[in-house]
Amino acid sequence: MTKFHLHLVSDATGETLVSLATAALVQFENAEPQRHMWSMVRSPAQLSPVIDAIADHPGLVMFTLVDHNLREQLQDECRRLQVPCISVLDPVLGALANFLGSESREQPGRQHVMDAEYFDRIDAIHFCMNHDDGQGLDDLDRADVVLVGVSRTSKTPTCIYLANRGIKAANVPLVPGVPTPEQLDGVREALVIGLTASPDRIVQIRRNRLLSLRQEPETDYVDFAAVKDEVAYARKLFSAKKWPVIDVTRRSIEETAAAILNLHSTRMEE
Repeated sequence: MTKFHLHLVSDATGETLVSLATAALVQFENAEPQRHMWSMVRSPAQLSPVIDAIADHPGLVMFTLVDHNLREQLQDECRRLQVPCISVLDPVLGALANFLGSESREQPGRQHVMDAEYFDRIDAIHFCMNHDDGQGLDDLDRADVVLVGVSRTSKTPTCIYLANRGIKAANVPLVPGVPTPEQLDGVREALVIGLTASPDRIVQIRRNRLLSLRQEPETDYVDFAAVKDEVAYARKLFSAKKWPVIDVTRRSIEETAAAILNLHSTRMEE
């Protein structure tokens, strides 16, 4: 295992930088970084302790600073300390500048301005919370997407992820012996999507869930034959309703959400 110091320096919250670093690091199985997060660095005074920390714990430096003076100061100090220093947004900003024929505004944190898109995300998050696990059925058609599936097909976390993208997402569970809500048949505007997974995977997740709750691990909830019947029923329902289906067995939440966004986008274009 390769252990090293990783300094993430941002003039905003650092979310973009953390996401980029995480996406890159998962490609290296033997890498174990000790992360040092430095956010809202917007002046020489705020940059000073960052440079001191880099000197004390030399390692890779990744940054998103749009102010030229701060960038040059950080890069100069990193050269002096002989540590690698990478501006992760430079290739993107350069490509956009060339394509658009203009320079960037050099205003830090503009992605967090409270504009209409920000308030759309907040509205979507509230909608998601109020329409989780079969709640809020009476206005289900206000959703952008409605996810339907048996227990442990990642409906809730997927809805939360979508909400953070500004998508109003509701989810409805399929429970053995319980009829599907009649409100589902009245959905006309929202895109209804069925989520499914292999019985093996569902049983594994359900067992882990019961163990974490210190509950009895041997019930119909985790019986393979019973779960297999649940999945088969769900697939027949999806087919009868002509709902698009996504198998989440080998998908991460992000991959499932990406597939849903693609279906939603395609429907909006029709």
